[in-house]
Amino acid sequence: MTGSSISSTRSSPERLRAASRLLLLLAALLFGAPAPAATQERPDAEMRALLIEAVQSSDSFNDRFDAEVWLTDMSHRLARKVPDPEERLLILKTVHYEATRAGLPPELVLALIEVESNFDRFAISSAGARGLMQVMPFWLEEIGRPDDDLFDIRTNLRMGCTILRLYLDREHGDRTRALARYNGSVGKVWYPQRIYRALAERWHRL
Repeated sequence: MTGSSISSTRSSPERLRAASRLLLLLAALLFGAPAPAATQERPDAEMRALLIEAVQSSDSFNDRFDAEVWLTDMSHRLARKVPDPEERLLILKTVHYEATRAGLPPELVLALIEVESNFDRFAISSAGARGLMQVMPFWLEEIGRPDDDLFDIRTNLRMGCTILRLYLDREHGDRTRALARYNGSVGKVWYPQRIYRALAERWHRL
């Protein structure tokens, strides 16, 4: 069968899907393609237990003086990406709390969010990853909470930080490998380098 005959037998929906893919490719070339969504590994027993513990923990935030200074500083930096002050403060308070809870630098989590979703809390990747930290929905099924909302800021950040923390532990503190594992690109450095660049340019504090 020739190429022309194959093309002529395509149904209208198939042609529309092909055209849509072409438009997405052109948009990526023109405006810069986002990082591929986090394709975290399927959870094992250890990960499942950690996530269950995380979602059952208190959501309180210890508003110490240094946290207030951090929130003020980061709010100015985030203003262009999240114009609404209430949403911006909620994101920053939750990032600070969840990152600290997981033993992660909050600035690193902000850099990861920038690369993954550019702070769009309703972002959905082509692979189906959702929210600020682009968490895959299968995590919810695995921990028995299928009705939880990954577009909810607190839920998304709690799960994302817990996942990244475990990857960091499994990589014995090797941040580059842990970040690559979060993205599903272990052994490659292009994704961690994007995180480090965002960290250095926008979120690093002297």
